[in-house]
Amino acid sequence: MTETSTGRRQIQAPAGSPYSRILGFGSYRPSRVVSNEEMCTMIESTPEWIEQRTGITERRWANADETVMLMSKRAGEQAMERAGLTPDEVDTVIVATVSHHQTTPGLAPQLAQELGAGTAAAYDVSAACAGFCYGIAQADALVRSGASTNVLVVGVEKLSEITDLTDRGTAFLFADGAGAAIVGPSDTPGIGPVVWGSEGEAAEVIHTPMIPDYEGEGMPKLHMDGRPVFKWASTTVARKTLDMLHRAGISVDDLEVFIPHQANNRITDAMIRTLKLPEHVTVARDIKQQGNTSAASIPLAIETLYAEGQGHSGQIALIVGFGAGLVYAGQVIVLP
Repeated sequence: MTETSTGRRQIQAPAGSPYSRILGFGSYRPSRVVSNEEMCTMIESTPEWIEQRTGITERRWANADETVMLMSKRAGEQAMERAGLTPDEVDTVIVATVSHHQTTPGLAPQLAQELGAGTAAAYDVSAACAGFCYGIAQADALVRSGASTNVLVVGVEKLSEITDLTDRGTAFLFADGAGAAIVGPSDTPGIGPVVWGSEGEAAEVIHTPMIPDYEGEGMPKLHMDGRPVFKWASTTVARKTLDMLHRAGISVDDLEVFIPHQANNRITDAMIRTLKLPEHVTVARDIKQQGNTSAASIPLAIETLYAEGQGHSGQIALIVGFGAGLVYAGQVIVLP
């Protein structure tokens, strides 16, 4: 027991790991593939126009049995297995989502129970398409502070339930899926400092109506004013990617993989120009077959890179998410 100069007992501070890293990823992709041709039976458009404007050729939609819980559980189980952990070794669960429609309790405590980690600290994060990067930043801080040892971060969405199929400007964008990562202790840096922020004055450009204000059947539908979102992501967020590299002490030439939120290929192209990415940098383009899965898009894109032989253990990667809020977040990571 130690005392301060006043004679009072001194609080014992937790001691964490000097660094953290991602130990393993997991994912779940729904069974239904919805092509641009099928989308054009629901909205007035053409497959060519959709692909030209977004890069999307098809997207995944979950069926009734593929709930946010099921998708989260499958992705979480895979991440734990790849990290070599059992559920009782996971002491914190963070779920990033905007499509768990029960305001309380959160999805995370229920997911922890389903996974067999029922005593873990657990909470949800509502940061839309930046949610996964928010979760990674928090997991990194928790491990380094000593508050947690192994943190499961899940990004999961079932956006097909809140997609407005009468809106020909956005109906073809959104999709479903789950991605997960385990963050644990490390002797060397595996997660760089987060660069994050918000612009709440633009909150209305991406939103769902409050339940009392909603008139209609089913769930309130997601609204997005695409033009200002595109401009913000292509300029403000693109410039922030340079800060993410700088804070991690990484140059553009050091970077090996770039994994932006899979929102729109034209936004990705704008970020590439801002960063002046060298040709050797692999760029994730998972949006082509997956669509925009909000909080799930970054881990799903990483999984695709691994599957296609373009992502490898030890590579230095930049991840960045941005979306409703408006919020953004990103950091440099070492791929597990």
